[in-house]
Amino acid sequence: MSAVQASDLGRPLEGALWMMGAGLSFVGVNGIVRYLGTELPAAQSAFIRFGFGLLFLLPALWAMRGMRFAPGVGRMFLGRGALHVVAVILWFYAMARVPVAEMAAIGFLGPVMVLVIGGLLLGEGLGARRIAAVLVAVAGGLIVLRPGVRELSLGHLSQLGATVFFSMSYIIAKRLSREAPASVIVGVLSVTVTLGLLPLAVAQWQPVRWEQVGWLACVAGLATLGHYAMARAFRAAPLAVTQPVTFLQLIWAALLGALAFGEPVEPWVMAGGALIILAISANTWAEARRERVGLVAADDL
Repeated sequence: MSAVQASDLGRPLEGALWMMGAGLSFVGVNGIVRYLGTELPAAQSAFIRFGFGLLFLLPALWAMRGMRFAPGVGRMFLGRGALHVVAVILWFYAMARVPVAEMAAIGFLGPVMVLVIGGLLLGEGLGARRIAAVLVAVAGGLIVLRPGVRELSLGHLSQLGATVFFSMSYIIAKRLSREAPASVIVGVLSVTVTLGLLPLAVAQWQPVRWEQVGWLACVAGLATLGHYAMARAFRAAPLAVTQPVTFLQLIWAALLGALAFGEPVEPWVMAGGALIILAISANTWAEARRERVGLVAADDL
């Protein structure tokens, strides 16, 4: 059996279902943070959330004891942690102020930014197909935001900034995947982000109700579950199968915003988000097809 045949024996239905579960988990995270509102500073909310996340990752952290990394790898871990600290603060700030569906649609620009950053900084190149995907996705982002037609709030700009910083963090994670297991990458990120958020949270600490603590623990649990489900989806099926399923996350976010917070379902947001996902999916399908063709050619040698 050839390599390409083996790689095609995936579980597409299972992968799609796991990705649906991941989307529901992330929408749940968005809904809770939206519900908590602006009573707590963004850095404090993020610190409590990541503090609970550390509890969920204790087994992985214990397994990491005694591990040593090369100096360059350590700097990458610290750099990624710093980027993530900025990203989560911006995200928590935006989530409390921007409609849920708009947050989801803007967040879909992340893979597009990874394409651009990877092409420019990592030498992966920006061919005609990638450039076309970026341009279509940018058009979708402009449809969602509609600058000039309406005033963009600080929340919208914060979510755009969060998407940029999350994308940069993802690029470093991609490089780290060559040097450390996934569990170590996730565990170190949780430690560095929690420690990075600590002084910022203490500097503007506000009294916390037990209800808020409980909800932020739920945020940590749902986020952990979402990342686990996403990892299972990636193992069960190729990106060409799982990527289009992410569009359901926009639909669920719109329903959550309408039913729980009385936010109108904006056709412009749905259309722009769909365009972004279409661009990402088309590029994913094309690259997956190119990879299969490459495997077939290698198998024939």
